[in-house]
Amino acid sequence: MYYPEEVIEEVRTRNDIVDVISGYVKIQKRGANYFGLCPFHNENSPSFSVSPQKQMYYCFGCGAGGNVITFVMEYENFTFPEALKTLADRSGVNLPEVEYSREERAKADRRSTLLEINKLAAGYFYHQLYQPQGKIGYDYFKKRGLNDETIRRFGLGFANKVSDDLYRYLRSKGYEDGVLKDSGLAVVEERGGRDRFWNRVMFPIMDVNNRVIGFGGRVMGDGEPKYLNSPETAVFDKSRNLYGLNYARTSREKYMLACEGYMDVIAMQQAGFTNTVASLGTAFTRQHALLLKRYTETVVLTYDSDGAGVQAALRAIPILKEAGISTRVLNLKPYKDPDEFIKNLGPEAFRERIAQAQNSFLFEVDVLKGSYRLDDPEQKTKFYNAVAEKLLEFPEALERDNYIHAVAQAHFISYEDLKKLVSRISIRLGGKPPKIQGRQYGEPYEARKKKEKDDGIRRSQRLLLTWLIERPELFEKIAGIISADDFKEPLYHQVAEMVFEGYKNGNLNPAGILNHFINDEEQYKEVAALFNADLKESLNNEEQKKAFSETVLRIRKNSLDEASRGAADIEKLQQIIKEQAELKTLRITID
Repeated sequence: MYYPEEVIEEVRTRNDIVDVISGYVKIQKRGANYFGLCPFHNENSPSFSVSPQKQMYYCFGCGAGGNVITFVMEYENFTFPEALKTLADRSGVNLPEVEYSREERAKADRRSTLLEINKLAAGYFYHQLYQPQGKIGYDYFKKRGLNDETIRRFGLGFANKVSDDLYRYLRSKGYEDGVLKDSGLAVVEERGGRDRFWNRVMFPIMDVNNRVIGFGGRVMGDGEPKYLNSPETAVFDKSRNLYGLNYARTSREKYMLACEGYMDVIAMQQAGFTNTVASLGTAFTRQHALLLKRYTETVVLTYDSDGAGVQAALRAIPILKEAGISTRVLNLKPYKDPDEFIKNLGPEAFRERIAQAQNSFLFEVDVLKGSYRLDDPEQKTKFYNAVAEKLLEFPEALERDNYIHAVAQAHFISYEDLKKLVSRISIRLGGKPPKIQGRQYGEPYEARKKKEKDDGIRRSQRLLLTWLIERPELFEKIAGIISADDFKEPLYHQVAEMVFEGYKNGNLNPAGILNHFINDEEQYKEVAALFNADLKESLNNEEQKKAFSETVLRIRKNSLDEASRGAADIEKLQQIIKEQAELKTLRITID
């Protein structure tokens, strides 16, 4: 769907970001901006900033940022057109009738129809549970300890033994075979249609807005597969959704509990652990981790205590680590899963186990230990070497040393001996850390130094763009020294061009610039960060003014250095060398 840029801009400008966000989040004025607790991750100290001047929000804790349209999209899990319409209705803007292409109209209509069918099916399954033929399913849930309120809350149901029961019901509602096949609820063949789910207790899968997007079903009896999930459809992507997140996201706990199955989530939420989620019949993915990152900084893995559960935890740990999530692992022994643990020992004992959950790295070392026979000196030596090599995953010396201490203490190894062993293995590997789970942690020294330099230049560019947005009069101070062309990274250059052009035209509009990147989530977040560098340097004293001058010179020097490497002829190179020399005597004042 396409709306003209001027329409989008009118909707945005007619909805003051402070007014809109204050309807969702409690924010208080602090200086020029407003601050509150971030709605996209759990925190104790307010790091969520709302700027009336920029008409933007930004969280210095989790990096969420954008304008009023993207706030509504993120908070409500709306598409762009849905958020735009919500804000247009709020501010009295009449959106023009938009001409869909045939493909767009068909896609939108199909999504809407699939959601309607799923809602009907969920209601049908729930109704069947309380009929005589559904007694087997109802008794199963009761045997598992679920009460009627929990059954209602999760919309649990039953798919009858008749193999085309739901298919005939949905056909009676006017739905054709093609859309029923696309819904994943029916299998349509030449002989006719039949249900994908039959003789199963049913678990509706809901998105964060409580819309039914798919189903899971557990067979009654000995049939196979034991658990069956909806196939992926236009509304259901199992790698981007988590079961129970529609409730867990509203929990005020500081962590999320991640477990393996539907019943674990339901039983744990019934026991009061409403911050519980599970992946949907698939391995834990990067998309799952990024989804959790929106709501928490810490995940406690509560996978089954059997071998499969241990392996699932080992696969999830590096994925969560890469997403920047602190991870701990719950010890459920002597019980197999959280549901069994809670039934036997109760919620309070489970809460105590959560408090004692093990650091994920130490858990990995414990699992590694199980691969060696420590009563054999040779095997014991191999274990020590494997642990020492694993400790090289930490590129920072201080963090690595903390873990050396912890591992030495936990496994009765001399700290000094383990530290020396880590150093020897590091030298043997040429400074390169080991490859773990198919990817390499840390970086060689040269690569790390280059990365640090690149990160420093990017930070300087973020600082300068934020300063220019905050104080447009600074453009005059850098005139003839810095231009958009000095921002060399493609995305930074694109944004800088818009910023410099906006100032030139008297319309410097950061929230409007963000609209150009709304269709690319990664770029959008990075651009939001460009306009919200952490301004400890507020340019109010001599030291901070010096920092501004150094930032400008650093950016210009980097630009000239890159130009010199690409100079096509000697004349051009001589000109660049001359400008590089002039930088050494250039002084920038902002008084």
